Amino acid sequence: MSLARVALIAALFVLSLITYIDRAAIASAKTPMAAELELSDQQMGAVFSAFALGYALAQIPSGWFADRLGPRLALATVVSIWSLFTGVTGLVHTFGALLAVRFFFGIAEAGAFPGGARAIYNWLPPGQRGRANGIMMSGTRIGAALAFPLMAWLIGRWGWRSAFFILALPGLLWAALWALLFRNHPPGARPQREAPAASGPRLGEVLRSPKMLLNMFQYFSGNFTFFLCISWMLPYLESRYKLSLSEAAAYSMIPLAAGGVAQWTSGFLVDALYRSRRRAWSRRLPAMAGFALAAAAIAAVDSMETAAGAVACFAAATFGADLTISPSWVYAIDLGGTSSGAVSGAMNMLGNFGSFVSANAFPLLYGLTGSAFAYFAVAALLNALSVACWARMGPPPASGRAS
Repeated sequence: MSLARVALIAALFVLSLITYIDRAAIASAKTPMAAELELSDQQMGAVFSAFALGYALAQIPSGWFADRLGPRLALATVVSIWSLFTGVTGLVHTFGALLAVRFFFGIAEAGAFPGGARAIYNWLPPGQRGRANGIMMSGTRIGAALAFPLMAWLIGRWGWRSAFFILALPGLLWAALWALLFRNHPPGARPQREAPAASGPRLGEVLRSPKMLLNMFQYFSGNFTFFLCISWMLPYLESRYKLSLSEAAAYSMIPLAAGGVAQWTSGFLVDALYRSRRRAWSRRLPAMAGFALAAAAIAAVDSMETAAGAVACFAAATFGADLTISPSWVYAIDLGGTSSGAVSGAMNMLGNFGSFVSANAFPLLYGLTGSAFAYFAVAALLNALSVACWARMGPPPASGRAS
């Protein structure tokens, strides 16, 4: 792999770090922010949901934007905009203003991964896309793990408003360097403006195809499982096993670390299989193995008698769910071709609805049944169904670079 392609993957890894640090920052600032602005827990919940709504709704438009204008301009634009909204968060004084800022922050950040997918399509052949996606997406897990201690330190030293001002700077710097140094196509390549008929099926045909619908469902399932780790896992451990907050927080880092390892493992496995005689299974086999592991592990959580046992199950479930991420994005790129941004955005939109449903399903099912078992059973079923999805999806059409 050339040095320029290594630099591209490194830049996308840093981008994913920044997205999750900026995204998770408000959770760390919740207590001082709510106290100063006199916001209730319900109002803060609405603020959190405003981001999720904007992020999900803008996935397909932002992917189309990257396909239309190229990842250089698209990513430089959206990263600059969401970084500005990160800084503006430190200026708000009312609930309505905070709600609006978070909604537009979510809309801007929606362009990150569809834009990254289009950059990978333009720059890398199919046999190198697995590791690229794995490395890029591993930054989300590392960023999530880093966000809480980093924001706690910034707030403790300078206060929550200044913390948001400071967090805006890395994104603005990244956007400037990306616009200055990155090009839409690798050096020496001759970009082609292909007619729709020459570049594969039209976007609408891809989005309605059975393969794409199955791909969207399985990504919903993977996010349903993973989102528990950054929402209800910590309070579940704290309540079920009578842990202190610091003990539960320390345990909660382990599944995120497992997810980061899984992202790299899966990405390199996808590419290794692609170079072997099992090329047709290079996307399906890692994903099917991941969902099978996630189904078994999440089903076992509630039967664990110790916190260590439960965390081991959570870590195994997260490892399995994250094994499916790289093949999912590579499969979307293979299907989408020159519409990779919009197609991957559609998949990610369903995934984020999976996160939204997961966050609400856990307390709802717990309240109805008095136990967390119902939630874990639903998650296990979704993972098992996703194994069947991948078995039916088959290999996507061969897709080369659009350069």
